[in-house]
Parts: sequence; structure tokens; C-alpha cells
Amino acid sequence: MSQAIPHNLASRLAARIARPFGPRGEAEASPAPIHDRDRHAVSVRMRALIRSFSRRQFRNNEVALIALAGVLGLFIGLSVVAMREIMQWMHEANFAIPADRLLSEGINPIPWRVVLVPILGGLAVGIAAWLIRRRRPHDIVDAIEANALYGGKMSLIDSVNLAVMTLLSGGFGASVGLEAAYTQLGAGFASNCGETLRVRRQDLRTLVGCGAGAAIAAAFNAPLAGAFYAFELVIGTYSPTVLAPVGVAALAGTFAVRWTVGPEPLFLVSDPIMIGNWDYLWFAALGLGAGALGIATMLGVTSTERLLRRRTIPSWLRPALGGVALGLLALVFPQVLGSGHGAIQHVLGSDFVPLTLLLLMLAKALGSAVSVGAGFRGGLFSSSLFLGSLYGGAAAGLLAWAAPATHVDQIAYMLVGMGAVAASIVGAPVTMILLILELTADFYVAMAVMVGVIVASLVTRLAFGYSFATWRFHLRGVPIRGAFDIGWIRDLTVEKIMRRDALTAPADTPLAELREQFPLGGPKRIFLTDEKGGFAGMVGTADLHDPDLKTEGATAATLRKGENQFLLPQQNIRVALDRFIAAELEALPVLAGPADRRIVGFVTEAYALRRYNQELERAGGSDMGDNRLFGAD
Repeated sequence: MSQAIPHNLASRLAARIARPFGPRGEAEASPAPIHDRDRHAVSVRMRALIRSFSRRQFRNNEVALIALAGVLGLFIGLSVVAMREIMQWMHEANFAIPADRLLSEGINPIPWRVVLVPILGGLAVGIAAWLIRRRRPHDIVDAIEANALYGGKMSLIDSVNLAVMTLLSGGFGASVGLEAAYTQLGAGFASNCGETLRVRRQDLRTLVGCGAGAAIAAAFNAPLAGAFYAFELVIGTYSPTVLAPVGVAALAGTFAVRWTVGPEPLFLVSDPIMIGNWDYLWFAALGLGAGALGIATMLGVTSTERLLRRRTIPSWLRPALGGVALGLLALVFPQVLGSGHGAIQHVLGSDFVPLTLLLLMLAKALGSAVSVGAGFRGGLFSSSLFLGSLYGGAAAGLLAWAAPATHVDQIAYMLVGMGAVAASIVGAPVTMILLILELTADFYVAMAVMVGVIVASLVTRLAFGYSFATWRFHLRGVPIRGAFDIGWIRDLTVEKIMRRDALTAPADTPLAELREQFPLGGPKRIFLTDEKGGFAGMVGTADLHDPDLKTEGATAATLRKGENQFLLPQQNIRVALDRFIAAELEALPVLAGPADRRIVGFVTEAYALRRYNQELERAGGSDMGDNRLFGAD
């Protein structure tokens, strides 16, 4: 039962609260002016409000995280608008295009500018990259890598540097998109805000996804596509806990663009699109070619890089050489300059013959490969959409020529080609389906795009295994294929989970002698060694004591299995679990190295699964990405 506060104590408390305090805490004798007391009351309330959103409370406040995601989305959306305007201003200044035109439309280009500007831009990019490398020699961590390996931690300085380099590259005509700069800057800023507030690791990864999703949503005026870009590529999973913050960030980024520059989509399709039942078979075939085109484009980037490095050309000079090739190419096909946003609308609204579309497709693929491979900074998101529209349009034209009685809607094939090629290169199939759906507001078109996207993604995954971003990680030696390859999986190595008491015996040991050494009820397996002490297979104790087994003249080598199946200490638990599935064995030895076959321990499948689940639960479950136990793809 509570007791009432004595009247005199209540009076003293009220008087003390009502009066300002002196330097030692004593109440002043004379009252303060009215405005001073008001100012003091506001100050007290503000401090109380700040304390209510203290770092500790923010860590456990889901509503605060959602509110922060919305604020970040607005800021990132405005940043996208600003970067887009800067890019357009640079194009107008460098290429003398009208203010109401986009560079990739290729309308009335000035030849000397088309050739000279990319070369000068390449020199500027090369020198700037060289200067940045001297001060910050490490590789820049992007959103996917940050969430996979570093718990969402990104450098804001590196992100700003990359955004500036991408602006510089695109502003001088490089055949790259700004989406890489948008997502890098948005994710980097969100990551730094999260680190300042000391949010939990899981929330920091979510904020990185919010930043990237808001950037893509603002870039294409497509909140659903932006949100699923974050789910598929950056966070690596969809779950109810990340839906609200990522969705709010994507919506906020979209609203910021619509409030400032208007609701105009990337392209406008005004005519109705007619799709027949037989078209879906052609869309599937279109997906096969889209996968091949995506793989060829990614390999083209790698080939360009290797060619320039093999020639021992200084790194600061490579972009300029790429600018030479790009400028000469743009003399014939000026549409290869820039990201391709303007060219998409131009191609959709024009009636090009298939040969022209094919040649322009090859030119754009070569221009993108040369730009990125030579050292210009930027991504292939927009370029893949443009490539896909050219590919789909050319396929439709060839089909109409081969079967004139067949009704072929060229716009439908262009849209399917856009989604399929972009899904192959970017590696986000659901994002591409939703992007086309939001840009066209046509459900039947989205169904058609879905067919091509599924086939293209399957071809790319089975034949190549990487998207453009994860292929770049592979070339750098970073062992991840997506955001689901999270850091704790990399850190949980075979060396940390192996047992070191492996029982061994020479492979030429007679079976009768081996039975005496290892009776039933003892160890479940014996690892065999050759004459040099290297691993030579293993024998199960149950197989060794089989009553039907004839032991006369037989050695342990006659029962051995899995002589080519083993683990290495530095491999992570994902690789170990994949190896257990491939070997179909309950235990595998751990060897000292690929060339050193000495047995240093062994791992059982049951223990590896148990440790995996323990680490998954400790990480909060959702860090696993798509919650698959095995395989990166």
C-alpha cells in the first residue's frame, strides 16, 4: 500500500523544481525572469527527449529503427536527385547536349567531343584513382561485402570517394551507370549512422540494406524494386523484421524524388501490349540467350582488365586508353555513351531493323566492358537494362521476319529482354520482375518478364555461378557469393571445429592385425596412411568386423574408402558441409595442406551441423540469409 507524500515535503519539492538552481545547487533567493525560466524548461524537456532516445534504448526500439530508416531514405533520395542533376550538368557542359536531352539518346553528337571527352575523362579518373590509392590503398567495401563479411560496417570516406569517381566517370561519357554510386553512398551513410548510434549487428546490416534499397528506389522511381534489391542482394534474405525498415526507406526515397523532380518513370510505354500463349515459349528461349549475353558481358570486363594488365600499362593510364576505344566506338554508335537511360526510351519509341539493334547491342556490350575493365568506376545496372532492350527488340524483329504470320509485339520482347539480361548481370531476379511491373503497371507483362528472368537466372547460375558483383569479389579473392555468406561462417573454420585425436594405421596393415588393434565398441573409424605418412583413405570399424569378411591375405587398403575426400584447416563450415554431402561420408580427415597430406585431425558431419546451428542461433537466426545449410547458390 502506497503512502501519501507529506505536505511539507511536497511543498519543498515543488518550490525546488519551480526555482532555478545556483552554481552549487542551492535555490536562488530571487526569481529569474520569465523568459529565462521558459528557456530553462525547454532545455530540460529537450534533454529528457534526447535521453529517451539514448543509444541503449535505440538498440531495443524497433519503432525508432523504422523512423531512422525513413529519415535515411529521404536523405538518400535527395542525394540521388542531386547526383543525377550533377551528372546531367556535366553531360551538357562536356558534350554540348540540350538540357532536355540525355546523353545516351545519341542525338546530333559533336564528333570531336565524342572522341576527346572520354579520353580526358579517363585521364582525370586515372589520376584521381592513383591519388586516392596512395592515401587509402585498401579495396573499397561495398554494401554486399559489408553485410557478408563485416557486419554492415562501411567507410563513409571510401563511399564518398567511390561516388565522386563514378560521377567523374559517367560525366565524361563512360558507359556505366550511377546506381553503384547511389547504393554505395546510401549504404555507407546508413552504416555510419548505425555505428554512431551503436545499433546491434543485425540492425546495422538492416540499415545498410535500407540505404541501398532507398537508392535504387529513388533511381528508378520504384519502391518495390528498391526494397527487393535490398532483400536479394544486400541483406540476403526476406523476413518480417526487415520488411518495415527497408520498405519505409524505399518509400521515403521514392517520395523524395517525386516531391522534387516529379513522378516520371524511367521510360513510358503508352501503347497496349499484346501477349499470346505461344509467346511464353519464345520468352523462355529469350531467357537462354539473355543468360549467355550476361555471362559474355561479365567475361568481357575481365578480359579487358587482363589485357591491359598484361601490357604492363600504368594503372593511372588505363582509363584514358579505355576512353580512346570508347570514343572511337561512339563515333559510329553514340548511344554507347552514358548509362543508357535515355537510349531505352529512344529504342522503345522507334522502329529499328533487327540488324541495327544487334550491332548497337554488341557496341554497348563492348563499350561497357571497355569502360569498366579499363578502370572507369560505375556499375552495369542501367547498361544491362539497355542491353536487354536491344536484345529483346532484335529477337522480336528476327522472329517476325522468320514467321511473318506470327503476331510479335516488339515492346513485350524488349521488356522481357531487359528483365532477363539485367537479372543475369545484376543477380536480382525478383527485383527485375518488380521493376518492370512498376514501370509498366502491367501485370501480364510482369508474368512474361518472369519467364525470361527465371530462365536467364538459371542459365547464369548453372553455367557461370556469379552475378557481376560477386564475380568481382571472386576475382579479388574474396570468398563470398552474396550477402548470405555472412562473416561468422567465414570465421568458423575447420581448424576450429576439428578433433585432433585421429586414430591412424598404415594402409598395408593386415586385416586380422587391424581387428585386434581396433575391436568393436571402440572408435568408429580408422584413418589409413601410406608409406610417406600421408592420408590414404579410411576404414569403418563396423566394416572391419563384418562376419562375412575374409581376412586371409587382405590388408586395410582393401576396405578403404574416401581416399580423395578430405578437408583443409582454413576452409569454412559451409565448404565442410558441402563436402560431406558430396562425399556421402559421416566423417572426413583434415589434412595439413593441399600438397601436405599429413592428417592433423578429423571432423564429423554431426558435430559440424551442431556447431553450425549453435552459431546460427547465437547470431540471431536471420543472419543466415536464405537459411540454406549448404551451397552459396
